[in-house]
Amino acid sequence: MAYPALFLDRDGVVNVDHGHAVTHREFEFMDGVFDLTRMAMDRGYRVAIVTNQAGIAHGDFTESEFLQFTGWMVDAFRIRGVDIAGVFHSPYHPQGQVQAYVRDSFWRKPSPGMILEAARSLGLDLSRSILVGDQVTDMLAAARAGIGRKILLGQQPQQAADHNASHLREVIPFLTGWSNRPPGIRH
Repeated sequence: MAYPALFLDRDGVVNVDHGHAVTHREFEFMDGVFDLTRMAMDRGYRVAIVTNQAGIAHGDFTESEFLQFTGWMVDAFRIRGVDIAGVFHSPYHPQGQVQAYVRDSFWRKPSPGMILEAARSLGLDLSRSILVGDQVTDMLAAARAGIGRKILLGQQPQQAADHNASHLREVIPFLTGWSNRPPGIRH
């Protein structure tokens, strides 16, 4: 049986977006992110992070630095009782400065590559999954991947989103029931 997932964008959803954060001093977890992810796990969701990291392509930090910092972030969740099933990132950008990462990639949102890879590698049912993002590109990637519910955090309503939320606690009611329903049933 495939699992539903709670997909989270990183900058602006997992952490306050202060620009490209790859050190502990630059990183501030969003209020409510641990409560939301614990609740998701309790209801049978796998938690995955899908994040564009154009700072790698622009030379702001290396992919190795990003991966090392991601390990710290995942450990911070684990300490608080949350198992992050996977972190998927796109280091690419068409106008980057680091030649190895200069391209338009299927993994870069609004394309669905990261989400589809997460579904494949983690055994996810995207139709019963939720994505929370803070950009229209997050909503478009979710729609293109076939995610069942798209929630836009902290912005004016957009047609690409199913729902808008001003705080992560507003996402919790959407977690009810899907994890225990057979695939294909939505409310």
